[in-house]
Amino acid sequence: MSDPGADAIVEALLFCSGRSLSCSELASQSSMDEEQVVKSLDNLRGQYRRRRGNALQIVEVGGRWSMEVDPRLSPYLPSELRGDIPERLQRAAALIAYHQPMMQSDLVSMMGPIAYDYVRSLARLGLVDRRRKGNTRRLQTTRYFAERFQCPHTEPKKVKEWFRQQAEENGISSQALVDSIRELDPQVGDMDVIPDSDGTEEDIEDQD
Repeated sequence: MSDPGADAIVEALLFCSGRSLSCSELASQSSMDEEQVVKSLDNLRGQYRRRRGNALQIVEVGGRWSMEVDPRLSPYLPSELRGDIPERLQRAAALIAYHQPMMQSDLVSMMGPIAYDYVRSLARLGLVDRRRKGNTRRLQTTRYFAERFQCPHTEPKKVKEWFRQQAEENGISSQALVDSIRELDPQVGDMDVIPDSDGTEEDIEDQD
């Protein structure tokens, strides 16, 4: 059997992995050196971008590579295949990304007590990391958030900068995000505070 070529091997590994892989992992699994893997990844990404009507794409986030379905096709897939995250939770995650690192108490000030439920759901989905800080929690996005929203960065500060740039280009403000969540969920309260940096307010009771 003829050698399938480096590009085909790397493509097969991405297809079968079911998760994102680093260049070193791909090199180890393919018995190739990292330089060849990087070249193959660049070739593959270019090939997929040039294909018209292609259902898949090669994505790099924070130095890890994966093969994903083009997001434009998501509405045509059964929900069990899409791994859908409710729109209201996606927007809440976006709000946290916009302000991160963000105190949970500030999110409660913006959304009302229902914010506690949102944070628990986002943490279970792996989109948000919540770490106790005094009487409240410090919220920030995860690597999975970056992969899900196709952000080219994973470090929270860079994710925030990238997300704010995207929001600005699309005319989306913090208040607009809260208003859009409220439209989807009537339990979201009126907004009292729009923090623009690290929160300092503490919860009277951290409803975990």
